[in-house]
Amino acid sequence: MTERTTCAVIGGGPAGMVLGLLLARAGVEVTVLEKHSDFLRDFRGDTVHPSTMQLLDELGLGERFARLPQSRLEEIAFPVSESERVVVGDLRRLRRVGVRHPYIAMVPQWDLLDLLADAAAEEPTFTLRMNTEATGLIREGGRVRGVRYRTADGATGELRAELTVACDGRHSMARAQADLRPKEFPVSFDAWWFRLPRRSDEQASALTPGMRAGRFGIVIPREGYFQIAYIAKKGLDPRLRARGIARFREDVAAMLPWLADRTGSLESMDDVKHLDVRLNRLPRWHVGGLLCLGDAAHAMSPVGGVGINLAVQDAVAAATLLAGPLRRGAVRDRDLARIRTRRLLPTALVQLLQRLLHRMVVTPVVTGSRPGPPKPFIGLMRRFPRAAFVPAYLIGVGVRPEHAPRFARRAPARD
Repeated sequence: MTERTTCAVIGGGPAGMVLGLLLARAGVEVTVLEKHSDFLRDFRGDTVHPSTMQLLDELGLGERFARLPQSRLEEIAFPVSESERVVVGDLRRLRRVGVRHPYIAMVPQWDLLDLLADAAAEEPTFTLRMNTEATGLIREGGRVRGVRYRTADGATGELRAELTVACDGRHSMARAQADLRPKEFPVSFDAWWFRLPRRSDEQASALTPGMRAGRFGIVIPREGYFQIAYIAKKGLDPRLRARGIARFREDVAAMLPWLADRTGSLESMDDVKHLDVRLNRLPRWHVGGLLCLGDAAHAMSPVGGVGINLAVQDAVAAATLLAGPLRRGAVRDRDLARIRTRRLLPTALVQLLQRLLHRMVVTPVVTGSRPGPPKPFIGLMRRFPRAAFVPAYLIGVGVRPEHAPRFARRAPARD
């Protein structure tokens, strides 16, 4: 079976769904291929930053988003003793520069994706194909002309397109087949994600790392539970699993003693999900007829939780710059190159910040050479608490935040 569309998007994650929605609002025929039957996956990027909430407002979706189950983070703080913590990022200070949502919303990613899918379904030129896995690129005359796909029932077909956009993550099939190879930056650690119960009387509005004896954990308050990131040396996953869940519980209790009374909720190592942390960036984000966005163009570290928001910003920039060429049916290589040119600076600066945090904070802790952040940094934040505005702005808003193009803006949608 051979079908046609104007823009084929591989992957129904945040970048793919935002791109599909915006292009459809521009009147471009767009088809999103998502290999799963739904969006329900644990421990995906759930941090929705102020810049993304501003975008949702501009798209007329802010009120729908506000009704989703969510918790709010207003601070990023480091413990420096049993009784003291130092705030290094205060998002509440963003009010002073007109930021409408001065907090990070912790929202299950599947809820956000369902919201975007529902909004896009209202556009006549939008199609979402679930249970449809892109298996290969169609290449003719030196250009990508679409994708081959396979459905859950084994049927195969071709979807031909003027433009194919790879939003299929850090292990992108499309990127590999186009022979686009990212530059890798060294990362010394991996992350293991799991949940611990949260009591109804436990109020928390801060993202708080815990550091002790070579262990590094990040506690993220969620609706009804705490989401924990256990950070340790890269390559330890087989060893951690071989040691078993009892030893892992002991490690968690030593790292986060205030949560020691509930580690028994971890029944086996199957409750602990491993993330191979990568930090990389493509030198070139396109070949003829194919564009890479989000993790397919630049895999981010979980430090700062910025990955989902950078992916959304990529999608907004791509829709803004490509809607016209797609409507005309003539997307040139120089049109695709403009996306990377626009998004390179914010991407490179965030990755530079992550690399500095890796070197100054995470790596010394997991290697046991230092128990926490550098003392001069902690001293600076104690002496000048207003300096917490800077990390908050870089994480919450970032450099060159994108705004919804005029053609995609709508009045608030009321259900």
